Amino acid sequence: MRIAIVDDIAAEREALKAGLAIQLTRLSLDAAVYCFGSGTDFLFAAGKERFDLVFLDIYMGNENGVDTARALRRFDADCLLVFTTTSADHALDGFRARAFHYLVKPCTETDLEALFDEIVKRFPADDRYIELNAAGGPVRLRFREILYAEHHQHRIHIYRTNGQETVARQTFRELCAHLTDERFFPCSRGVIVNLEHAGDFDGTDFILKNGKRVPVSRNLAKAARMAFGDFLFGRREI
Repeated sequence: MRIAIVDDIAAEREALKAGLAIQLTRLSLDAAVYCFGSGTDFLFAAGKERFDLVFLDIYMGNENGVDTARALRRFDADCLLVFTTTSADHALDGFRARAFHYLVKPCTETDLEALFDEIVKRFPADDRYIELNAAGGPVRLRFREILYAEHHQHRIHIYRTNGQETVARQTFRELCAHLTDERFFPCSRGVIVNLEHAGDFDGTDFILKNGKRVPVSRNLAKAARMAFGDFLFGRREI
């Protein structure tokens, strides 16, 4: 994910960047944040490589953030726009430029937390990851890389799409606390599966696309079937 902060005041750019870092870590989102002191500089960069999310100050010296947003929309219709401002006077103009949200300065951590809880629903699941203390040192795994994981002898064994196995020393509860989106289903007290790699559920096992069978506890079979159906339905809607 590529995020831009556009603000002519350096201190406000850095303050927002620090706030974003907290939210990206909280939600395990992998993102690069770029700062720009003017709309002109931002538009030049956006013309070369698109951004997924832009925080755009409305009042910037001789520039108007709404004008910058309109210029952006001429070649990028999908980027999420969040206006940062001390006044909502330009709210209507901003929404005409298809703004996603407004943040009134100074924004608080609570403001950003609520905003990112909405933003994360709009971004591809590929941007999420988990960090583990593995035997060979820290490892960052994207959610999409994980087939399933199981707890065995005080260690978590994570089986990956590339055929490798990552072993980390942590509790199963700690692992599940990080794998929080709809694609992960806890099959038992010690096994969790990534539904995006499941090809079928036969009532007792998830059958992964590589042929591996991941058993489900009997008391969770109904919930597993419903979770798998909901996941597939949701993917068809995307």
